[in-house]
Amino acid sequence: MDNLRHSPRDLTCNSQRTGFYSDGTWCAATLHRPAKPEAATLPAILMLHGWGGIQDALTVSYYEEFTRAGYAVMTFDYRGWGDSAGLPRHVISARQRVADADAALAFLKSQPGIDLRRIVLWGSSFGGGHAVELAAEHPELAGAIAQVPMLDGMAAVRAVPLGRLLRFSLYAMADRIKPGRPVYLPVVSEPGAFSSMDRDDAGKAMRLAETSLGRRYDNRVAARSMMTMGPYRPFKRLKDIRIPTLLLGASQDSVAPFMESAIRAVDNPNLTVASIEANHFEPYFEPVFSDVIRQQLAFLERLDGF
Repeated sequence: MDNLRHSPRDLTCNSQRTGFYSDGTWCAATLHRPAKPEAATLPAILMLHGWGGIQDALTVSYYEEFTRAGYAVMTFDYRGWGDSAGLPRHVISARQRVADADAALAFLKSQPGIDLRRIVLWGSSFGGGHAVELAAEHPELAGAIAQVPMLDGMAAVRAVPLGRLLRFSLYAMADRIKPGRPVYLPVVSEPGAFSSMDRDDAGKAMRLAETSLGRRYDNRVAARSMMTMGPYRPFKRLKDIRIPTLLLGASQDSVAPFMESAIRAVDNPNLTVASIEANHFEPYFEPVFSDVIRQQLAFLERLDGF
C-alpha cells in the first residue's frame, strides 16, 4: 500500500511512496506533490538521477524547490539500486536504465492529478544523458532539463588517467568471468583513492548524500558497469529533439566533460545551451546550487502552459 508522509526537511511537499514495474521488475518510486497545490491538475517533473544515485541521495533540494514552485515531482530507483528489486545488485547498464526511465514516465502519466500536456524530464549526470534520449523519443512532452549531462561516454573515458583505465579494465574482466557475486568497486571516493569517481568533489557529494538519506550510502558498483560508459553517446540524439530542452553544463567538469561548442554546432533551435563555472558535483552545493535552480526554474516558466 502507498505510504503518505511529509518530508522531514520542510513541508514544501507531501511525498507518496509508490512504484512500478520495468520489464517485470519492481522499481520503487516516490511522488512528491506540493503541500498546498493551487490546481486540481499539476505540471510534473520526472527526475532521473545519475551514475550511482538513489532516491533522496542528492535530489532533495531540487525536488523541494520544484514542489515549492507548484510542480509534482517523481523520483525513482533504477532496477537493482536503492529500494528497487533486481539482481545482481548495483550493476549499471545504460540501455536498461533508459528502459526503466521510460517505464517511470509511463507510470507518472497514469497518476491522477497530473497534467499530461505539462510533463518535463529532469536528468543529472548519467541521468542527463537518459533525459536527452527520452526527450528525442517523446515529442509529446513539454520539455527537458539535462544538468551536467553525460553526453559522450568516450569524452568521459578520455578524461580518466591511463593507469586507472587499465585497472578498471582488469576489474571489469574479472567481474565478467567470475561466477556468483559481482566484483565491486566504490562508486565514489576522496581524490586519489580507487573508485569509479574520485574527482570534482565526489567524496563531498557522498557525505551530502548520506546526510540527506540519514544512513550510510551503499558505496559500490559492479565493475562490469564501467564497460557501459564508453559506448554510451546520447550526444547523437540531440539533433532529434523536438521539445524545448535546457542543457546546463559545468565548465570545469572532468567527470562528464561539457562539449559546449559541439552541442551548439548541432544547431537545433529546440536546445538552450548554458554553462556555469563549476565542477561536476558543485551544482548540488551552495553557492552553485542557487544559480542552477534559478536557471532551471526560469526555463520552466518560459515553457508554454507552465
